[in-house]
Formats: sequence, C-alpha cells, structure tokens
Amino acid sequence: MPVRTHRAPRTVLLATATAAALAATVVPATAQAHDPHARTRAAVDALVRDGAPGVVARSEGRGGSRPWTDTAGVGDLTTGRERGPRDRFRIGSLTKTFTATVVLQLEAEGRLSLDDRVEKWLPGLVRGNGHDGSRITLRQLLQHTSGIHDYTSDPKFISERMTVAFLDRRYESLPARDLVKIAMNHAPDFDPGTKWGYSNTNYLLAGLVIEKVTRHSYESEIDRRILRPLALRATSVPHDESRLPHPSSRAYTTFGADPATAKKYDITELNPTLAGAAGGMISSTADLTRFYRALLTGKLLPKRQLAEMKTTVPMSDQRPDLAYGLGIYQEKQSCGKVMWGHTGGIHGSTTHAMASEDGGKAVALNLNGDWSGDTDTVMEAEFCPK
Repeated sequence: MPVRTHRAPRTVLLATATAAALAATVVPATAQAHDPHARTRAAVDALVRDGAPGVVARSEGRGGSRPWTDTAGVGDLTTGRERGPRDRFRIGSLTKTFTATVVLQLEAEGRLSLDDRVEKWLPGLVRGNGHDGSRITLRQLLQHTSGIHDYTSDPKFISERMTVAFLDRRYESLPARDLVKIAMNHAPDFDPGTKWGYSNTNYLLAGLVIEKVTRHSYESEIDRRILRPLALRATSVPHDESRLPHPSSRAYTTFGADPATAKKYDITELNPTLAGAAGGMISSTADLTRFYRALLTGKLLPKRQLAEMKTTVPMSDQRPDLAYGLGIYQEKQSCGKVMWGHTGGIHGSTTHAMASEDGGKAVALNLNGDWSGDTDTVMEAEFCPK
C-alpha cells in the first residue's frame, strides 16, 4: 500500500535496516562515552537526511534517570518552524495496543472470553463471501489470525482514501460497520487460525465488541480505563474530530508518489474514523513511553492477561526476530534484548514505540511524514548503544 495508513508499516515493521542507514548511526567511541544517546541522535538526524520533514524522539527509564528527548528537522515546511518535543501527532496502529488492552481488561473482569466467537457479540456482521463470524474468536481478531480481509486493501477504498482524491473526502465520517462491510465484499485471506495476516478490520471489530459489551463507545472506554488512570493528558481518541490539538506540527504526505520529486501535501486535518479503533488515536512521545512502560510493568493488566497479550505467533518467515501477540509485537534486537511495542502509519504520520521486556525502558518517536524512514535504526541505537 503506497501510504502506510493504519497498517503494519511495510518499511518499518517488516523490513531490515539497510547498511547505509546503520552506517549513519556510527559515532566515535569518545562521543558515545560522553553522550550515551549519541548513536541515537545520529539515527534521528539520519531520518531527516533520508527525507523525513521532522522527527521527535524520547527515551525514558526507571531509577530516577531523566527522560531524554531529541528533535530534528521541521514541523512546518512553509515556515520552517522546528518540531517540538511536546508535539502531539496521529499514532496510527499503536491504537491497536490500547484497544487490545481494553478487551483484555474486560476478560479479566469476566465480561467476555478471548475464546468467544465474534458472532456471539456481533451477530450477522462478519458474514459473506466465505467470512463466518461463528468460526472466528476474539483472540484471533487481536492476533491477526482471523483471515478477515483488510478493508484498507479494497481498490475503491484505496482510490478514494489513499490518493490525491482523499483531499476532497478528508472530513467525511466513516462508520466502523460500513468499513467492515467493505471487507465482507471480499473473500477471506485464509481460514481462521491457519496463518498470520495483518488486517485493520480485526480491530474495527474489536472496537465494536467493546461497545457491545460495555454499552459505551470504545473511545470512552479507552479514556476511562487507560488515559485518565495514567494521566495521559496529551493522548486522545478523537472519533471524528479532524484537527490536531496544540502543540503539534503539520503532517505531510506524497500519496505514495516518489518523495524526491512529488509534491508534499499538508494532510494535518483529516477525519480519523477511516481508522477508528484500528488506528485513529493521537498522542505524544512522553505519553507513549509512559503507556508502554505501564502496560509491561503490569499496571494495566493482571498477570494472566498480560501473559495472554505476550503469547505470540510468527509474523514473517523473513523476519524470525518478529512475533505478534495481542495488539503488540515482540522484536529481538541484534544485542539480544527483547522489546515490545508497535508501529503506526496514517496519512502524514509515522510512529514507533517500544519498551524493554520488563518495562524498565521505553522509546517513542514520530515522523511528520509518511513516505520515508527506517525507524528501527533509532530503536537499535537506543536499546543497543554499543
């Protein structure tokens, strides 16, 4: 997909770092000793050299150490204003971790089971062209093993929402059930439970299950259960609010065209219902590091549900270091460290947040463009500094 809109990002999640990008993060040993984040800073700068308009990154850990932040490039291509460390931005598929957390909290409360069939909660919705909600569990939705077709792969959706034509539709509201119906016009990608395949439709359905179980919107449940308890004041679930809250930078897209020659369109304002519970949230690097640390240290889920979240399946034969759990994925770094987190792409924004196995350290970064940047290089530099 040309624009990485609330999918598992093609170049971030499933691609290895190139030799050139790795070389860009090499710094002299003396500089590394003086500044423990020197290699990370070099990786952030490299993202801008590779074409990203601007970057904001943050690292924080336990033990009283002060959080480290860095910015590079610009937040506004017209004025040249720099990116700010407190910028808010669209986080795309990192929304999936929040959605999965609420589903797991509901399981802990005994209000649903991961083994429940989708048909139980959403009768008649997952049906047609071989789709059958009575064969698909909630666990398979959260783990992307349902086989349900991804609505963002639909040709009409792509032509209307991922090309320049989207500029005339950016403020339209798209109900989740209507987006699910788009997926039902296609055959399943595979039989439930037989493979792993990323599908945003899974998380639209998870959001609808939350609403059916609680009788409240998934947005209000995320707010009540996660955002307020953790005081994530820069994070929001905007539903159909098209503007970004302040402070924020402008967001840019090329709609999949070659960024070296293509026009950079300002796509800051858009209606996030095109992503919904699969990718519609807004946050900051400070809030994301706090969220993933809280999640992995057990502040949001009981031990059993956290263990369920971290029970994984392979994602790619080409990347044995990657495995997907429930709304979160595991990655093993070259130095042997295990990280958990997610990546997210939506028009004009690329986001990546990871935390160590024990939640002791977390890193988050955002690019205010959707066409470039191997953010794995930043994670590698910060988690494996030597």
